[in-house]
Amino acid sequence: MLKSFLRPMPAALLLAASLLTGCASTTQGGAIGANRSQLLLVSEAEMAQSAQQYYAQQNAQARAKGQLITSGAEYERVHTIMRRIVPQVAHFRADALNWKWQLVLINQPEINAHVMPGGKVTFYTGIIRQLKLSNDEIAAIMGHEMAHALREHSREKASVQQASGLAISLGAKMLGVNQGQMALIGMGKKLALDLPFSRSMESEADALGLELAARAGYDPRAALTLWDKMAATGDNGPTWLSTHPAPASRKEEMAALLPKVMP
Repeated sequence: MLKSFLRPMPAALLLAASLLTGCASTTQGGAIGANRSQLLLVSEAEMAQSAQQYYAQQNAQARAKGQLITSGAEYERVHTIMRRIVPQVAHFRADALNWKWQLVLINQPEINAHVMPGGKVTFYTGIIRQLKLSNDEIAAIMGHEMAHALREHSREKASVQQASGLAISLGAKMLGVNQGQMALIGMGKKLALDLPFSRSMESEADALGLELAARAGYDPRAALTLWDKMAATGDNGPTWLSTHPAPASRKEEMAALLPKVMP
């Protein structure tokens, strides 16, 4: 009798079980009410290790080119903003206060910034200089990128890719799908799942970032002027083909949230 209960679980049931056990939420909702269950199949430790390796490699390459900035007036300006925002992360997740928050500037014209799991912050001088950012606008970017790290969007995205990839693979085997059909399925998955999911994460980071900056005493209305500047520099192609929402729609969504965060 015991052997009958030890038969291998069908792959579809394994997938369903993993989806059920992998749902959680990494943060509290805050004043904006960002409450949502997340699929987290990939471990937090695995993502943190990958982030640390990438950060070290990025910094080593920038240092070798003489582009790594870790002191000076421009660095201290951004570092001061980061230090003001970091205590506010406790409103979303208390454990993030214990992250080893670290900032580097990279002297490149790239209009970019990112915050990796564990609080590893990178700003490119290009985004500060070319957009002529105010402190409030830097805070809007900092809050947005911190929100990605707090919500562990990279971990969630990897988990969704893992689950959807397994589901497609199982379905293809069951239905006898050929290679050409798999390519079409992959394109459909990108348009119907991957890109909309990426855009929703960006909108979520906009909202959480707005609150983080406001709690730190920065004017959240600066996010609106920031996206006016970003719209003037970016490629405004079709939103449905982009990983990010259109600047105009982002600005509209953040404007609607201002009454919640202005206090």
